Amino acid sequence: MTTTTASARLSGMRGFTLVWVGQFVSLLGTAMTQFGLTIWAYQLTGQATALALVGFFNFAPTIILSPIAGVLVDRWNRKLTMMLSDIGAGAATIAVFLLYSSGNLQIWHLYAAGLVTGAFQAFQFPAYSASISLMISEKDYGRANGMLGLAESASSIIAPPLAGFLLAAIGLSSIMLIDIVTFIFAVGALALVFIPQPTATSEGAESRGHLLRESIYGFRYIVARPSLLGLQLVFLCINLLATLAMAVFAPMILARTNQQADALALTQAATGAGGVVGGLLMSVWGGPRPRVHGVLLGMAASSLLGMAVLGTQGGLLVWTVSAFVMTFFIPMINGSNQAIWQAKVAPDVQGRVFAARRMIAQLTIPISFLAAGPLADQLLEPAMMPGGSLAGAFGGLVGVGPGAGMGLMFVIMGVLGGLVGLVGYLIPAVRDAEKLLPDHGAR
Repeated sequence: MTTTTASARLSGMRGFTLVWVGQFVSLLGTAMTQFGLTIWAYQLTGQATALALVGFFNFAPTIILSPIAGVLVDRWNRKLTMMLSDIGAGAATIAVFLLYSSGNLQIWHLYAAGLVTGAFQAFQFPAYSASISLMISEKDYGRANGMLGLAESASSIIAPPLAGFLLAAIGLSSIMLIDIVTFIFAVGALALVFIPQPTATSEGAESRGHLLRESIYGFRYIVARPSLLGLQLVFLCINLLATLAMAVFAPMILARTNQQADALALTQAATGAGGVVGGLLMSVWGGPRPRVHGVLLGMAASSLLGMAVLGTQGGLLVWTVSAFVMTFFIPMINGSNQAIWQAKVAPDVQGRVFAARRMIAQLTIPISFLAAGPLADQLLEPAMMPGGSLAGAFGGLVGVGPGAGMGLMFVIMGVLGGLVGLVGYLIPAVRDAEKLLPDHGAR
């Protein structure tokens, strides 16, 4: 039996499942480290701005490098690209671990680590997304994307309480050491899987050229197809609003509960639980048809029933339930959208197109991270203190005192996010995207 034959056994849905397990374990380790570092950073600074800046420095390089990363993903072996991305992100965690263990870790080190991690993540998303359409059949796209959402959400529900327990039992440095081991596991899982390279298509031949020409091909491809462009503009708007809120999620809960780590762990676990249940549903169901309903209705429900309610003064029970509802719809939103793109875009240009798609959808995220901290710390938090300029108008809805201003951010962004999803139905190119665009296999 040849090595190639043995490797080929770990392909298809079986191979995808192995990769999925590796990525889930890695996500779990990363989420535990992020939870521990969030507690450490907020206790050190007491400000939402510091935490928001960590997110900014993580996302900014991903956005900036996405066009070039997409070209290289299409040129390189996608399996090796994913492995190198995991190794690079692991190296950043090792650096933070060494600095913390030696007593030298500072806030700016987290910014630097975020830059490195974000740079490697620019390659991870297009390589991983494009590999799915090479490993499995079109009928399984919805299920596979549901599994991806499930992995992310399950790590969110498991990591906070586990990290909270481990912080007390073994400390933050040991949590980061566990995270490093999970990176190694993810790379090992990838090494056992066969991921084929895409078959050449006319679209791939059309896109060939120098690096700059290929890096803008993904944008040209999307702009030439109004339905794809419309979908991405919808995501651009929702990401702007959601990030403005979620950037202050942890400081909002900590401020409202007198810095109780258990309360933060519970609400973060609820966000994970919602995603787990939603991901399980998507993994079994595959999502609604047409898939655009999963995108637009999911956005409206997540924003109005989840995010907006999370900002109210209802207390820990209301925050926990609304956090669950908010993330329950996210696997349906992302899984449905991902399946549309995987079905419509030829596999040998998916790296470039998916990288351009990610840049368009997430272009506003770094801006949101930069704006969220000052908006909370300097404007809304003071305005929602007793006697503040907005306390009389909104105090009955979100309360007054520490965390109320950030709660008002959640309410505002949730209402606007709901409108984004509903307005999408008024745009024919978005509403009828699946009818207007042929599947790549039908061309």
